[in-house]
Amino acid sequence: MDKALLSGSTAMLLLKLLEEQDMYGYQMIETLARRSDHTFDLKAGTLYPLLHTLEERGDIEAYLEGEGSTRPRRYYRLTAAGRGKLREKEQEWRQYVGAVEQVLRGGECLA
Repeated sequence: MDKALLSGSTAMLLLKLLEEQDMYGYQMIETLARRSDHTFDLKAGTLYPLLHTLEERGDIEAYLEGEGSTRPRRYYRLTAAGRGKLREKEQEWRQYVGAVEQVLRGGECLA
């Protein structure tokens, strides 16, 4: 699959995962791969810069869990702003998919 098609939707998909539950990075990678039949096989080098960007925008926040153990995990959770951004991105995605489908059907309206 064309990587350009995947890149625009990755942030939305991560926000969607975090809407369901707080997760750590590797858990997001595995869940996304499993749910997408490995269409979304993210590498850590792709995931973490995206998570940092989402965090800087205020869409997600990070916290450490298991601080008493030898290696605490960094979990991410969706913020109220992130929830709003997810709704916005889902609407944009549906509009985009609908428009592509309409073009592929020769301009026929699906209504």
